[in-house]
Amino acid sequence: MTVPKEYDPHIIEPKWRDSWNMSMYHFDWKDKNRPQFIIDTPPPYPTGNFHIGNSLNWCYIDFVARYKRMCGYNVMFPQGWDCHGLPTEVKVEEIHGITKNEVPREEFRNMCRELTVGNIEKMRNTMLNLGFSTDWSNEFVTMEPEYYSKTQRSFRKMYDMGRLYQSEHPVNWCPRCETAIAFAEVEYDSRETKLNYLHFDKLEIATSRPELLAACVAVAINPEDERYKEYLGSMVMVPLFGHEVKVIGDKDVDPAFGTGVVMICTFGDKQDVRWWMEHSLPLRKAIDKNGHMTEIAGKYHGMSIPECKKAIIEDLEAEGYLFEQKPLEQNVGMCWRCDTPIEILSERQWFIKIDTDEVSKAANEIKWLPEYMKVRLDNWTNTMEWDWCISRQRLFATPIPVWYCKHCGEVMVAKEEWMPIDPTQQQPPEACKCGSTEFEPEEDVLDTWMDSSITVLHVTGWLTDHEMRLPAQLRPQGHDIIRTWAFYSILRSMAIAGKRPWDSILINGMVLGEDGHKMSKSLGNVIAPEEVIKDYSADSFRQWAAIGGSPGSDVMFRWKDVVSASRFFAKMWSIYRFAMSHLEDYEHCEVDISELKIVDKWLLSNLYRLIGSVTESMEMYQFDEAFKAVRGFTWDILADNYIELVKSRLYSDDDSGKMAAKYTLYVTIDALSRLLAPFAPFFAEEMFSHIGCGSVHIQSWPKACESMVDVDVEKSGEFIKDIASSVRRYKSEHGMALNAPLAKIEIYGSLADITDVLGATNSPVEVIAGEPDFEHVPVNVKPNMGIIGPKFRGQAKDIINALIEENPKKIADEIAKGKITVMVNGDMLELDPECVEVEKEVVSAGRSVDVLDISGVPIVIVR
Repeated sequence: MTVPKEYDPHIIEPKWRDSWNMSMYHFDWKDKNRPQFIIDTPPPYPTGNFHIGNSLNWCYIDFVARYKRMCGYNVMFPQGWDCHGLPTEVKVEEIHGITKNEVPREEFRNMCRELTVGNIEKMRNTMLNLGFSTDWSNEFVTMEPEYYSKTQRSFRKMYDMGRLYQSEHPVNWCPRCETAIAFAEVEYDSRETKLNYLHFDKLEIATSRPELLAACVAVAINPEDERYKEYLGSMVMVPLFGHEVKVIGDKDVDPAFGTGVVMICTFGDKQDVRWWMEHSLPLRKAIDKNGHMTEIAGKYHGMSIPECKKAIIEDLEAEGYLFEQKPLEQNVGMCWRCDTPIEILSERQWFIKIDTDEVSKAANEIKWLPEYMKVRLDNWTNTMEWDWCISRQRLFATPIPVWYCKHCGEVMVAKEEWMPIDPTQQQPPEACKCGSTEFEPEEDVLDTWMDSSITVLHVTGWLTDHEMRLPAQLRPQGHDIIRTWAFYSILRSMAIAGKRPWDSILINGMVLGEDGHKMSKSLGNVIAPEEVIKDYSADSFRQWAAIGGSPGSDVMFRWKDVVSASRFFAKMWSIYRFAMSHLEDYEHCEVDISELKIVDKWLLSNLYRLIGSVTESMEMYQFDEAFKAVRGFTWDILADNYIELVKSRLYSDDDSGKMAAKYTLYVTIDALSRLLAPFAPFFAEEMFSHIGCGSVHIQSWPKACESMVDVDVEKSGEFIKDIASSVRRYKSEHGMALNAPLAKIEIYGSLADITDVLGATNSPVEVIAGEPDFEHVPVNVKPNMGIIGPKFRGQAKDIINALIEENPKKIADEIAKGKITVMVNGDMLELDPECVEVEKEVVSAGRSVDVLDISGVPIVIVR
């Protein structure tokens, strides 16, 4: 059997990638014998770049999928693609030099589809190169009719349930994207603005948004604020615009903020919306969908929001209304796609009713890994005030399956059997209740989270010929989308199926650059997975992912970790190559344990302890602990010690000892190939291909043989290991070749098997009961010049010379009495014992020897 001297991943990894039969990873819908393990895999957005954050998450998923298959589960690791959304529209406009409104709607959508198909292919290749065991038979693409028909059918079902409705209501609006967005899509950024103090008729107010004066519908004070009680119920005139508004009382007004008087506008923020609803205030729309001022803004009509703000402040100051400005720190709501400040506009939109109690109940039934991540969902759920706005004013997304009767205005929602359907391309196949057959199509589309929030329903067989298998066993995802993907998925699963979506949710962190910051192009710290594969290997990348940190925590990408991973594989390969050189003609069969040497049993005890530890870590999704344990065992126990101890046996004529070592090596290499399989699929496959039949990825997970885990055997093995390493160190310190024989080694203790001590030390070894009889003979006097020099200065040299000439035994005896005397230039001087060190030679039975202490046991080296 020829095993190359060097492991070349750039040959091995493509070889296995191209030869693997991916059907071995397929989920079997008909299998009733194995327990199911369905993973609700995140469908990435097809940008064409399967970035390092995706790759980290998919490594975690693949570790689980491969491990669970080897443990006997019927695993589904599906791959989806969440296609719809604004970034694709923007990219298409950029590529073709157009805007979406300059070409027919369907032509633009086809351009988006074409770009998406190409991007999916690029990302799929990266996934294959990284060795993911994806079940491609369960791939789904949200822009395809087979999938988005389910999104539309879920729309109809929730409409029929009364959980979905259309209404005019304040919504978060991005003026740049020109679409409504949900609260979950709002990010917040701290910015400094100015608090403007205004004479507001007979009151004084403070506002950070004077550009909304045209939208002012009331002025509010705290009813307990004695300063302003007399004004409750009165009317005041709005500066510059002249319309009158009522002064109302509300306990939510903070008397300590600004002047204690606030203006309520429709809408400046969420608090304005609350007051507007609670006090049934009128609606004044001062900002349009494009972020420009409306007609009610008078002379400011058509201005952008920043232009209007600047002009109004100038006019307020010029007319004497503005009397003070102070700096103010604000958390500004931003669109998470384009970082544009959002506005709150009142628009007619489609909404899903949110039942927070239902979501919380289901979340409590799910195991959160790590557990503390559930707090993020709880905090989000507890702050929900508005229903989920699901309509968007875009083009490339799932069409809302609705028409409006031109005659009577009736809303017609498509029936399930009509779907998939695009109302902008097709008319309903039946007339309105009023008899009319003329309809206006709904041109808005659905929020992309409407597609992705049913992934778990889709992969578990909803609306298919397969038996529904909800809940799935695992949802792996990033902590940044807990409030979106996790929240919406729980909401939809409970509403549509009445069940929790998953048994467990595994949260991964973000990838940080070597500078400690989140990877971003602007910081120049982005690393692509392809770079790591090209310079090192896919398995090295995967090893970085495994040991970089525990799930839930952010993981720093460092090239030195990849280098370390590569070195481990090089070390593992040299171990493997050595083992295979002795296993070429080996035919594996079980042996009687009594035929094994102590060192063999020691290694196997550690191996089975390792298997138990790694299995426990894998069950808890602690991939870092699992791989570190494998690496520690391989490097420290197997490579540095066991192989060094058994080399002499493997090369000896002792057939019994040789077979015991071969058996132990085979069992260990086989187990390691299986333990490494989830983490390093290419390397593990290459290892197993020389010792087993078929792919390692369809083998069973190694089992710990509890009867072989023996504390006493491990102690004995550690003792032998320590003897061998101490003797090697002794030889090195004395300038001896490591294979040079010593006259004799005497072990004063109990050791039943010295076979591998003899082989490792290449010296006669005797185990002797009892304690050795040592005599310590003084042989040399060493003056302590660091003490004598400073203390005696000019006499120091003469004192040192005199001490060197003295009898070592005399000096040793005087040290024992606490005072040293020495004749220097005719004078007798007294020195403290610390001025001198006496070297002693150990003599045993009249022989000069050296003594090593190993765990309290004396090991005598006879020179």
